Amino acid sequence: MPERYIEANLKPLVHHESSHYWGFVGDFPEVIEEYLEYGVMKCIAFNRRGNLLAAGCSDGSCIIWDFETRGIAKELKDKDCAVAITSVSWSKYGHCILAAAVDKSLTLWDVVKGERMAQTVLQQTPLRACLHPGFSNPSICLACPLSSAPMIVDLLTATTIVLPVSLSDIGNGATPPSSNKIPDGSAPFSPAIACFSKYGDLVYVGNSKGEILIIDGVSIKIRGMFSIPGSALIKNIAFSRSGQYLLTNSNDRIIRIYENLLPLKGGHEVLDRANQESIEQDEVQRLKHAGSEALALFREFQDLITKVHWKAPYFSGDGEWVAGGSASKGEHKIYIWDMDRRLAKILEGPKETLLDLAWHPVKPIIASVSLTGIVYLWAKDCTENWSAFAPDFRELEENEEYVEREDEFDLVPETEKVKELDIYEDRDIDIVTVEEGDFALSDSDMSQEEIFLEVSSEDKMSQQQMREIMYSLRASIHVITTLRNKYASILLPVLKFSY
Repeated sequence: MPERYIEANLKPLVHHESSHYWGFVGDFPEVIEEYLEYGVMKCIAFNRRGNLLAAGCSDGSCIIWDFETRGIAKELKDKDCAVAITSVSWSKYGHCILAAAVDKSLTLWDVVKGERMAQTVLQQTPLRACLHPGFSNPSICLACPLSSAPMIVDLLTATTIVLPVSLSDIGNGATPPSSNKIPDGSAPFSPAIACFSKYGDLVYVGNSKGEILIIDGVSIKIRGMFSIPGSALIKNIAFSRSGQYLLTNSNDRIIRIYENLLPLKGGHEVLDRANQESIEQDEVQRLKHAGSEALALFREFQDLITKVHWKAPYFSGDGEWVAGGSASKGEHKIYIWDMDRRLAKILEGPKETLLDLAWHPVKPIIASVSLTGIVYLWAKDCTENWSAFAPDFRELEENEEYVEREDEFDLVPETEKVKELDIYEDRDIDIVTVEEGDFALSDSDMSQEEIFLEVSSEDKMSQQQMREIMYSLRASIHVITTLRNKYASILLPVLKFSY
């Protein structure tokens, strides 16, 4: 491991308090802050709040990291599965995790109990699978197998509904066939990728012809169709956290952002009206008209010099930034653009191929997975500025002997003393209750509490030490701010040297 990237296992180079990031809305990561290492990790996903990070490993296990302490909170392991995990997906409130594996299995886990809730085996290896975003405890998922069409899977009943991947699949306007059997792959098949809309009422399928099919999630009928420029094969498709934008990654090495013109709920009704408006046209033209009412090209991102292919493109949590990993072998580069199409930063890591990446839903942090199975955490490169707390603070390059004034330590009569705030006043402080709010979420639905997992005893020690350091630092800063007019010249150099 190159020393210039990593200094110590699970020891942050500069540890940031969670609240530190709230003042930097719209910022993006710049350097590797630390790394996570456990086995050989292949894929990652944050839960909705970002306090937990799930990672699928090559041995079939799923590791859940407490992202605040960087400790392992839970390990989900199926003794019958010893192959690599290809995809992990959280349920809406983080109570369940869906893991797709190379052995063609889809496994739904109860995160708190660490127990397997359901499992089904497909006939093709699912490269990507995600749980339905509209249910708090879902059993419905969307799977994208290696060499067959995307399908909606009911994990409890083990039934599947194959989605159409082109207009030819629906014949003369008929509903595409629903089946519990998956095609055996004997016939030639063109790759396709799919994703749910924000609330799961629509499914967006990208095919090898450069078409985006908008499918009703209930009737499984194609409601609209949109063609991307160049008609290149679509490799990735994903919505932003807010549901306002749709991202596609195509074989022409261009990441495209489309504005979602449909309402977040009830989009199929708008598509139905658009189809009725062009009822006199043939079916293809009707679907294209409906597609034009659903999506509009907003931005395009590419590297005109290197013409690099992209891997795992991702929106930031606030939707203001777009990240795309380089698909070149032996290269760990992440490109970051703003929504005005300006290249903001190129993150360059060690000479290891990038497998997957995920942007933290709240903070300007990116987690990326390398070919060696290590997860790198990219964060802001923050510089300490103590003068922000005490304007008259003077930083010292080295220790200096302090010479006090003649009357500096003279006793002051009680009548002249100014009553200071007692920072050590005994009072109860609530450190357990979590305030509810929309600042960390893409919607205001807080009808069900999310889970918080307890880290192992080994990680508790590091967590306790971290808290003691932060409490000590906060108390020191408070003392400096309160007493700086009288004691700044004495306390600040000592504190700076001790820190």
